[in-house]
Amino acid sequence: MSLDFQLHSTSGNARRATMTLPHTAVETPVFMPVGTVASVKAVPQHLLEELGAQIILGNTYHLYLRPGHELIRRMGGLHRFMSWHRAILTDSGGFQVFSLNELRKVTEDGVEFRSHLDGGKHFFSPEHSMDVQIALGSDIAMAFDECTEYPADYARARKSLDLTLRWAERSKTHFDAHKHERPWNQVPSHPSPAAQDGAPASNMPPEAMPSLFGIVQGGMYKDLRREAAERLVEMDFPGYAIGGLSVGEPRELTREVIAETLPYLPKDKPRYVMGVGYPDEIVEYAKMGVDMMDCVLPTRAARHGLIFTSEGRLNIKNRRFAEDHGPLDPECGCMVCQRYSRAYLRHLMASQEPLAAVLNTLHNLAFYLNTMQRLRDRLDTPLPPE
Repeated sequence: MSLDFQLHSTSGNARRATMTLPHTAVETPVFMPVGTVASVKAVPQHLLEELGAQIILGNTYHLYLRPGHELIRRMGGLHRFMSWHRAILTDSGGFQVFSLNELRKVTEDGVEFRSHLDGGKHFFSPEHSMDVQIALGSDIAMAFDECTEYPADYARARKSLDLTLRWAERSKTHFDAHKHERPWNQVPSHPSPAAQDGAPASNMPPEAMPSLFGIVQGGMYKDLRREAAERLVEMDFPGYAIGGLSVGEPRELTREVIAETLPYLPKDKPRYVMGVGYPDEIVEYAKMGVDMMDCVLPTRAARHGLIFTSEGRLNIKNRRFAEDHGPLDPECGCMVCQRYSRAYLRHLMASQEPLAAVLNTLHNLAFYLNTMQRLRDRLDTPLPPE
């Protein structure tokens, strides 16, 4: 058992489904908080659980550099290392390497890059990215790809897509040959406090395996996106992502690329749009038929005082909140809105108190997760008979 995707209902193009992964069942459409370095910034894992997060992301590039994937393997995998017992998706590291710009060199074999931490030289190939992700022990890994910059002319997008498709084949071949090496049932050499007498990292059955998703690239060109989707479907991945978006293109173009790509992806497998977006965007894309989305926006914005509410966005640093007794969002029942006033939260930001980041982030994540829960509730009706 690796991944099972059961479709329950549809409304237009929107889908309501359950994606069963080795560590948990995930109800879709779902928003996935980003935990770049084995931590969703400012939020401990038990509060993520209380917020209802079902699956979070880990970043292969950052975890490879620090603390290192082999260390995490020895600790029993990322779930055990960070004490998170629900699902984890890891990206391939391709987007982070792409963002290094002058610090990288792309060849057929892979990407040579310099660490943003100390300038040290490293090399990622599709095979190495798979090895790192298998060592991390995520439920879902991503094929190694090249993310095309925006704007990119047609020739550049064409060349990049061809490389990404060749890397996708190499990723899948290597992943399928080595996925059984995932660390879930290994006994770590130094058990965590949560372990009982060196118990295994999980109670996974031996047949439980991680899954690998392919990533549709092709820049902003519809014919390239269609070709990428069709060729990846031929490779028969368990799920498919639409990547290379939110790289500076206008929102309407993002929507057009998603709309063009979705019809060529299988209806019986999960569909994931990477790195999006604002609350209204994730609802819009879910209604278009997207099952999974992630974005750093709710956590990053929170640390700068930008709050998402049912009444729109607000900057909690504004002076007009200095004596406001009300909650961040009168329609929100999260643990922050139930207890703290806008005045207090503004004071924390003005005082540069670390608690500000914690409370703001808790609310923003609750807003995103609750937005998706309400959408799932509306979709929770039986499929009509065929």
